[in-house]
Amino acid sequence: MLKSVVTVCVGLLLAFSASANEAEIKKAMESRLGVKIDSVAKANYMGLYEVYANGEIFYTDEKVSAILAGGQLFDAKNMRNVTKERMGKFTAIRFSDLALERAIKQVRGDGKRVIATFEDPNCGYCKRLAKDLLKLDNVTIYTFLYPILSEDSLQKSKQIWCSANPAKSWNEWMIEGKALSGKTSCDTAAINKNLEFGQSLKSLITGAPAPISGTPTIVFADGERFPGALPLAEIEKKLASIK
Repeated sequence: MLKSVVTVCVGLLLAFSASANEAEIKKAMESRLGVKIDSVAKANYMGLYEVYANGEIFYTDEKVSAILAGGQLFDAKNMRNVTKERMGKFTAIRFSDLALERAIKQVRGDGKRVIATFEDPNCGYCKRLAKDLLKLDNVTIYTFLYPILSEDSLQKSKQIWCSANPAKSWNEWMIEGKALSGKTSCDTAAINKNLEFGQSLKSLITGAPAPISGTPTIVFADGERFPGALPLAEIEKKLASIK
């Protein structure tokens, strides 16, 4: 009985100590960075602490004697990008919040696996992603037109959206490089709403602003999202992990 009480007390003390450390680190980091800190937690690597603020992940030690900004933390055992995985968690959203009627829908095979992407028609990485997504089977892809690179991006997005077959028009432009020549006179409110939605997003974990600031951005059915043209193997692995 005494042993159980001691174990519980030690556990509480350790939890309190960790909480105190995180509170002190939060205060120190806010002072040094001049921004609100959304989250502080042990990174489980080299005694580092993970600090999430202003849409970025920083790393520091217990005494905040050094700060790593803009770096990627990898697990050396399997070269897993820990930072990228954590960012996917921090920026996660509810997939059900996506207005799928404002996206270009493509179904392959049984369509049971689902992903959504936010893409700009002038984005080179988006074009690379489009070619990779052609190799996916048994998937439904929702592509949200998200023209943020130039005024021409908006023009192209409208031409694609207003075409008789947006999915065909999108693939011909992104994969084949076929010039767009369609009209832009249809109702294109969906594109503006996509932009407004992307800028208004907040993290499910911290409640902090988590706007979509780059293309492509991939959102999986569990709400995790990843910036950039995620390699096909990683997309397949992530899709397989979602039950």
